[in-house]
Amino acid sequence: MAVKKRKKDLTFLEKIYIPEIVKGLSLTMKNMFKPKFTMKYPEEKFIPPASYRGRPVLVMEENGEERCVACGLCSRVCPALAIEVQAGETTSEKERYPEKFEINMLRCIFCGFCEDVCPEEAIVMSKDYELAFSNREDAIYGMDKLLTPVNQLQDRIEFLRSYK
Repeated sequence: MAVKKRKKDLTFLEKIYIPEIVKGLSLTMKNMFKPKFTMKYPEEKFIPPASYRGRPVLVMEENGEERCVACGLCSRVCPALAIEVQAGETTSEKERYPEKFEINMLRCIFCGFCEDVCPEEAIVMSKDYELAFSNREDAIYGMDKLLTPVNQLQDRIEFLRSYK
């Protein structure tokens, strides 16, 4: 059975796009006279909300251990292939820990997929947005630069729990 399509004839104004042009100009004029917002960046720092996705970090518990169990899901889901994880075995209840955990910040696109897929909430997007490198080696963040205490990331973790 064939589906009949109705053909609607356009009015003269619709043919010459006058309503769309008027809508666009009215939006421009409305925003043109609003007060401007400019932040004097180095002196005034931007304080991001809990939903902000800055650089990814690893969560370090109060006892000094990382939450990561080196499952490797974050490295598999990363579209930019920026994460490298190598697992090691331990005698603690976790059984595995990351011997090597590196994020190439030049490749990272801050998508948050690693945060979404992590079953242990071990990798989260922090509020850090200031990234500057003098060479390529400085852009590869190892465990020493990635581990962040859980109390500094508490608002982001609470946001993730309310979102899921």
